[in-house]
Amino acid sequence: MTTSPTESDEAENERHREKARKHKAARDKIMATKIGEKGLLIVNTGTGKGKTSAALGMVFRHIGHGYPVAVVQFTKSPAWDTGEAKVLAKFPELVTLHIMGEGFTWETQDRERDIAAATKGWERAKELIRDGRHRMVLLDELNIVLRYDYLDLNDVLTFLREEKPADKHVVITGRNAKPELIEMADLVTEMTLVKHPFRAGVKGQKGIEF
Repeated sequence: MTTSPTESDEAENERHREKARKHKAARDKIMATKIGEKGLLIVNTGTGKGKTSAALGMVFRHIGHGYPVAVVQFTKSPAWDTGEAKVLAKFPELVTLHIMGEGFTWETQDRERDIAAATKGWERAKELIRDGRHRMVLLDELNIVLRYDYLDLNDVLTFLREEKPADKHVVITGRNAKPELIEMADLVTEMTLVKHPFRAGVKGQKGIEF
């Protein structure tokens, strides 16, 4: 007996529905055990592009829900014309933005200035993390200043361990995250470089890099 196309389609649809039902049941069982909430320590690192972009995505989600956030940028300079600064400035009631850097270390060529800027940024970051108003604090490129030992890693880890409020999300970006920070974090994402236009002679562009 030959099966008609309609019967064959109906059988395939039924197999799909049964598979989906089993998948949903298994998923619901897993989700039923996930009932806790906590402030997360999140690290975006790796050589690939998108670390700050992904972090800003979480910042914008907070803004969308009406949650206050704070952003400290450790290497970007106030003189830089970044798209994120322009957007964040449109939400003064929800966003506290501090652009604390003087550019990359090869631009300043002055280690003492870099250390001073990093220290000032970290002091401000601690104030914002302690502040109960902000639900999330983004420490953009903190990994960079830790990599160059502009801040004492143990001081940073101790503060995050002992003084970060239990319900406060802290997001840290930058390549070369320290192993100790990765170990402490709740969520770590490593962006992997596969291909980048910079290697083909394309400069950083508005809306993509800044």
